Amino acid sequence: MRTGENEQGLKKVIDLTRMISIVILLIHCYYFGYAGFKQIGWVSVFSDHLLQNIGHIKWMNSFTLSKTVALGFLLLSVLGVKGKKEERYDLGSSLIYLLMGLLIYFASGLLFYLHESTALQIVMAYTTAVFSGFLLVITGSAGIARIIKVKLNTDTFNTAQETFPQEERLLANDHSINLRAHYKWKGETRASWINIINPMRGLLIVGSPGAGKSYFIIEQIIEQHIKKGFCLFIYDFKFDDLTRVAHDWFCRYKHIYPANAAFYTINFDQPQYRCNPLDPAGMKDITDAIDAARVLMLGLNRSWLKKQGEFFVESPINFVTALIWFLRKYQDGVYCTLPHVIELMQTEVKQLLTILRTEPEISALINPFISAFETKSFEQLEGQLDAAKISLARLASPSLYYVLSGNDFTLDINNPAAPKIVTLANNPQKQEVYGPVLSLYVTRMSKMVNKKDQLKMNVIIDEFPTIILLNFDNLIATGRSNKIATTIAIQDASQLKLHYGREWAEVITNICGNIIVGQTRGELAKAVSEMIGKTLQERESISVNSNDSSISKSRQLESVVPVSTIANLSSGEFVGMVADNPDQPIVLKAFHAKIGRINEHRQKQSSPFQTAGISQKELTVCFELIQLDIKQLVEELMNDILNDPAKEFLVVR
Repeated sequence: MRTGENEQGLKKVIDLTRMISIVILLIHCYYFGYAGFKQIGWVSVFSDHLLQNIGHIKWMNSFTLSKTVALGFLLLSVLGVKGKKEERYDLGSSLIYLLMGLLIYFASGLLFYLHESTALQIVMAYTTAVFSGFLLVITGSAGIARIIKVKLNTDTFNTAQETFPQEERLLANDHSINLRAHYKWKGETRASWINIINPMRGLLIVGSPGAGKSYFIIEQIIEQHIKKGFCLFIYDFKFDDLTRVAHDWFCRYKHIYPANAAFYTINFDQPQYRCNPLDPAGMKDITDAIDAARVLMLGLNRSWLKKQGEFFVESPINFVTALIWFLRKYQDGVYCTLPHVIELMQTEVKQLLTILRTEPEISALINPFISAFETKSFEQLEGQLDAAKISLARLASPSLYYVLSGNDFTLDINNPAAPKIVTLANNPQKQEVYGPVLSLYVTRMSKMVNKKDQLKMNVIIDEFPTIILLNFDNLIATGRSNKIATTIAIQDASQLKLHYGREWAEVITNICGNIIVGQTRGELAKAVSEMIGKTLQERESISVNSNDSSISKSRQLESVVPVSTIANLSSGEFVGMVADNPDQPIVLKAFHAKIGRINEHRQKQSSPFQTAGISQKELTVCFELIQLDIKQLVEELMNDILNDPAKEFLVVR
């Protein structure tokens, strides 16, 4: 037992044993070096009598055996050493001291064969050598006794324990997205599958630039869903990266779709197809006009997002709403396009307010403007109208007018009568101009596709914060019952908070049932780490005192994917969690894996993607025709009002 009395007793035994070893070695040196000591007078009758008695002891009379006995007592004393354990002691250096000491200790006897030296010199040299070897043996053996026998875990970043079992089965269905991956478990790299068996519950992809969101995930989603006959709506921020992928796979698997399925691209830089987001067929009531006006104006003025409800924000929105709904009602929407709205807004204020009064449904919207004009509050009125005019004037270009004023196709993407794959092309250098219009397309599309008895489709929004989408969370929440999958890619949640505010950003990041996260930092990384959870991990600690060392082992619940791990993920490496179905339960929903590519080279799949742009002359003609349409509309209505006494009250004076 480790009691104080036992410790003291052990120490006394060790000291006694070591003293016996030293005494034997001293007697050995005196006995075999007697001639040298005699030269300096270190002899006496007592010592001579003692040596005679020692000579009768056989092992003391032996040169080698006496040294061996002394060494044996020394090593015996070392066995009980409980000195302070220190990390600076290691087995290699201690063995070197021990072997050198043994070599000097036993080889020192060769000094007696030096005939040219005197007996005294030989004895002094021998005694010095044998005790030097003796001390080296003590140093080496003591070092071995003080070595910390327990080695702590050498895994600096704890990667071996920050692993967990993951889904290795391929779970597929008619809607699933299956990403092949591999992960590490118990020091072994194992193959796994990230099975997004229900993308209709929403998929959020997060990762800093270069994390591999598009290459490793979105491109595979496009490929797999085209192979399964999905209709697709793709927002291609860096045109034509995703458009080319979608076009290649559609050309190869076009036979899966109905014969009338088609591929369209909305591209303002190289106009090819025309699509009217304000198509009167899709504008059922004035609420559609309100939504269109709000998303358009907030997209053009992002600072208004956090000021909704204020007078000088709501007034321009109401004014644009009135213009849209007026054109929707005029001749059953023959001029209901955004370019016509922009041109109509440029009409002289008195004439514009006069013709707007002809539509009773918008009277509540335009009455504040008419009152301001009649009371001569021109400064207020100009502030209200100019906010809308100046914003929409940025969209007045021939290419935008051409694309926005036609109907080569409609936005009912998943219509069984005309299934489509549509891509929206943005240009990062013209984002401030194109972004609001593309936001209008997505907003109108989300309303038109979220219906019963339609085809399955996926809405893929890359770089989600670059456009303004109001109420998009409604599509994520309700689209599941209408077979609509939503895929959103962002670089970080802070982008959403910057443009939309904290509350709306939290709604988008929390509403998606499936989440895949690459390298990212901040609050989202912390939230994902907490979402994946904790596992029991071993912890070791060592305590060193003057007598002994002790090691403690424990198991504690620690984050299986810490925030620091998420911040250091490599390109193509992702963490996250998937959602399951009642008929396809997944026990191992969380993952931390490296996603691989399983598709073939696209160069061998189809004819290259080409865009046949419209000539500048055609764009200019379209631009001038729209201006002429509005001019004729205003003239006709004004003549009708001025020439009809019954309508004279409509004139704003």
